[in-house]
Amino acid sequence: MSATLKHIKINNINVPIVFEEDKHLPILNLQLVFKNSGYIQDKNKNGLASLSAKLLNEGTKELGSTKFAQKLEDSAISLHSNIGFETFVIELSSIKEVNDKGLKLLKQLLNDPNYDKDVLEKLKTISTGGLKRKEHDFDYIASTNLKKILFKNTPLESPASGTIKSISNIKLSDIENFLNKTIDLNNLIIVAGGDINFKDLSKKLNSLLKDIKADNSNKFQEVKVSEKVQTKIIKKDTQQAYIYFGSPFYTNVSSNDNYKAKVASFILGGSGFGSRLMEEIRVKRGLAYSAYGYVSINKSHTYFTGYLQTKLESADEAKDLVIQIVDNFVKEGVTKEELDSAKNFILGSEPLRTETLSQRLHRAFTLYYRGLDFNYTEKELEKIENLTLEELNSYIQSHKEIKKLSFSIVRK
Repeated sequence: MSATLKHIKINNINVPIVFEEDKHLPILNLQLVFKNSGYIQDKNKNGLASLSAKLLNEGTKELGSTKFAQKLEDSAISLHSNIGFETFVIELSSIKEVNDKGLKLLKQLLNDPNYDKDVLEKLKTISTGGLKRKEHDFDYIASTNLKKILFKNTPLESPASGTIKSISNIKLSDIENFLNKTIDLNNLIIVAGGDINFKDLSKKLNSLLKDIKADNSNKFQEVKVSEKVQTKIIKKDTQQAYIYFGSPFYTNVSSNDNYKAKVASFILGGSGFGSRLMEEIRVKRGLAYSAYGYVSINKSHTYFTGYLQTKLESADEAKDLVIQIVDNFVKEGVTKEELDSAKNFILGSEPLRTETLSQRLHRAFTLYYRGLDFNYTEKELEKIENLTLEELNSYIQSHKEIKKLSFSIVRK
């Protein structure tokens, strides 16, 4: 990794910066990442974080949406906000010649968001329209209902976009309160890279962020996955069955054994053709066009999940087959051929994962956010290369919780 971890003091707060100088690219890529500030903070106002990010994309109160967007477009500056479950991100990207203009516009946005009732109503109308269209998106319905099962009574139970009812109840004051609590130096991690040295960047960041307060620190929340095995079937007028499934997987982002989870996940269902799920469900039985499954390891939660689509008359058979495949996977483990194939792909594809500056910055941020060293990936690849069949199968057999599969199915 070319990135380094540095710090900058702003208003007596030591703000971490994941930084990579790259003189080959005459650009600046800057991300203000606010931790513990995604839709994990929606609480009883589902969709609040998403709507808040969308409002920030509407420019400043002084200029309004159109004029602000025009200023960005005139200089080919990209400035937008987005959310994850754990993070709220404001990203700026520009060529070197207009860096100062981009930073100036970002500062105006931070100091003067477009808190306007008409803008909010427009965003609510657009969001509501999107949610109405999703009423006919059967993948979305199956996926959303699976999360209701797996993450019951947690912030992950509800979709990031909220519901039609929850969106209608969000007020301008809710967004102001959310952004005031989120955009705080105590929550901030900066990710930056491009053709700029750290000394110059530090000066620009001090000017950009000096007006940001340091009053609030959003607390990290761990999310538990339900162990209760359930099946929820939603009946819709559909020509095929949409089957989503998931189960607990006990690990955390700092576990020394996560490289084994990566290989096991790849073999079970993450590799497409050649994976156990695809081989058994599609190739051998022709029950689905595709079938996937993977272990998702996040700072706040980890779990196993997957999905497939099949003919209506094959839905029960496909569901039972998923249970059987996972059960056999835990009981019997993998073959030497599967392990060798997984190693070859993971090790061989590694250079493609860090080709671009944005890829390298994203990886460096992820490692820092998870409390891992920047050379973690290199060490992980060495461990994968040296992983034995006995070690992997012993690991797989120790994770019997993955067999506690719940299903969310949309069918006729």
